Amino acid sequence: MNEPPGAFGQAHTDRADVSLRALGGGAAGRLARRRRRSGLARYLGVLLLAASAVVQWGAGSAWAEDDETPCETCHDAAPSALAGSVHEAFGCIDCHPGADHVPHEKADLSPTCTGCHDDAYTDLATSVHANGKAEKDIVPKDCERCHGTAHSIVSSDDPKSPLNPANVADTCGKCHGEHGEAHDVGFGRALPIAAYKASVHARAAGDGRHGPVCSSCHGSHTILPPEDPKSAVNAHNVADTCGKCHEKIAAAYKASIHGEAVAHGVREAPTCIDCHGEHQIAAPDELGSPVSASNVPKMTCGRCHGDIRLAQKFGFPADQVQAFEDSYHGLAMRTGSATVANCASCHGVHEIRPSSDPLSLVNTANLPTTCGKCHPGAGENFAITAVHVLPNKGEHIAVTWIRKIYVVMIPSVVGFMFLHNAADLFRKARSGISRSKRKAPPEERLSIGFRIAHAFTAVSFLVLVYTGFALKFPEAWWAAPLLSWEGQLGLRGLIHRVAGAVMTGALGLHLVHVAVDRKARACILQMIPGRADAQELTEKLRWMAGYRKSPPHSPTLGYPEKMEYLAFLWGSLVMAVSGFMLWFSSITLQYLPKWALDVATALHYYEAVLAALSILIWHFFVIFDPVVYPMDTAWLTGRSPAGRVLERMPEDDERRDDEDD
Repeated sequence: MNEPPGAFGQAHTDRADVSLRALGGGAAGRLARRRRRSGLARYLGVLLLAASAVVQWGAGSAWAEDDETPCETCHDAAPSALAGSVHEAFGCIDCHPGADHVPHEKADLSPTCTGCHDDAYTDLATSVHANGKAEKDIVPKDCERCHGTAHSIVSSDDPKSPLNPANVADTCGKCHGEHGEAHDVGFGRALPIAAYKASVHARAAGDGRHGPVCSSCHGSHTILPPEDPKSAVNAHNVADTCGKCHEKIAAAYKASIHGEAVAHGVREAPTCIDCHGEHQIAAPDELGSPVSASNVPKMTCGRCHGDIRLAQKFGFPADQVQAFEDSYHGLAMRTGSATVANCASCHGVHEIRPSSDPLSLVNTANLPTTCGKCHPGAGENFAITAVHVLPNKGEHIAVTWIRKIYVVMIPSVVGFMFLHNAADLFRKARSGISRSKRKAPPEERLSIGFRIAHAFTAVSFLVLVYTGFALKFPEAWWAAPLLSWEGQLGLRGLIHRVAGAVMTGALGLHLVHVAVDRKARACILQMIPGRADAQELTEKLRWMAGYRKSPPHSPTLGYPEKMEYLAFLWGSLVMAVSGFMLWFSSITLQYLPKWALDVATALHYYEAVLAALSILIWHFFVIFDPVVYPMDTAWLTGRSPAGRVLERMPEDDERRDDEDD
């Protein structure tokens, strides 16, 4: 049937005429007439068949629907491209409606997704990804940017799908990555994709644990800017968005003071992302997490509660964060401790309520339970006082007076010691040190019991000073070597407590020695101050001022030794009692109000400052005293150098020695 109908009919007639001429007579004529009539019928039939073929060729939609042969003729790759895709069961013209006419122009092949996905088109037209396009202007190429090439789109369950949970971040990253289109126009400078990939959510999604991906929070097609009230990440909707996975937490947050503030339109009120972050959400036990124990006070809670502007606007105290940081809990946290109480430990995490609320963890009726989580036994007898306090702001009157007393006493005592010893050293240096060169009879100054107690006290005191002030000044350079281990091992507190026990034990050993040793007891009894000490001090001051030519007689135990020893006993007692109160705070709180711990804290700190400065000044001048330089070896050998012995000899004995020479 390659010939046109007219040519076919003419050929058939020619062949019939040749056959008729081969016959003869009337029979031949009749046969010829019948054949002419039969040929005409056949000719008409051929015309009908040809017309039907033309009609079928022009209206080829039924052909294309039932048989792919016409598409394969020109598009031999089309069927194989759809193999394995979600569209495998569809025909070509289901997506290319312009292809139902053959032949067709290339423009007629433009695909459309609206036939099946008109709702997605509508949603996309209202999203930030529409880029100003109307619904009619959105084309499949826009869909392919996220879903993949049109013929090879697979289910999101397929690991090869761009929308598989493990691949969504990379898909969004094509625009929102470091070099993506969104970044080029000024959006995404915080690199949200890189931040998300470092998050706990990304790890869960990558491990197949149904972790949230970009579309879980932002939506799929109806992605709106955060300022849009309908946006899933708008402040009013964030809790609901996070609540899709964290239902109970979201409910607790909505009932909190923060959730209620958001519901009432307070734009400064924090939502989930204000505390946890937006994309790089980390687990609470990760050091880089905003909600890790060490970051909660300053990075999370302190961002609002340390803001003077917000404090003035909403009427809450602006110094609570600073007060926390200066407390034991805050100081321990600044050293790196991850187990000490932070804001959330007392106020709660998501269910934070005002203290006036009966359900609040810091309501007066609930404080024994709240504090009892860390201090077992702080029950009904636990009397709480002000918690977030600064010097002279809300503290107990006893703490205030302790601070006032020590603020006067520390500079007075330390200043007197420094001036006294400096003047003594200066006068000895000016008068020469000849007496230190003379021979002197041996004299035992410290027995073995005193030397042992002194050794334990000296070592433990140095350790206590270092570890104690490392807690008070955790950012100091000299504290860094110790505190670098604090987060992992918590050594500072352990070392400090062990040293405290050693020093207390040394004091106990000293008292036992004095009680059982007669000579030791006689020595200590000489430490009781008397009128002679006042006279010695007066003459010593006259000599230092230049009103005496020679120094006065210094007894074996003069007023400097007595003052230092009594100060040692007093300081050891204060430090031991206050230290044990703080060490065993749970027991303390069973019987004493909270302000008693505040008193112990103040005493422990100020007495430590006084003791450290006093010991430093005392031993500095003992070492550099010209009559014993470079050291008074009594602490090591039990015997004083000759210069010290001669210094304490009566003036008559010294003159007698000079005459003998």
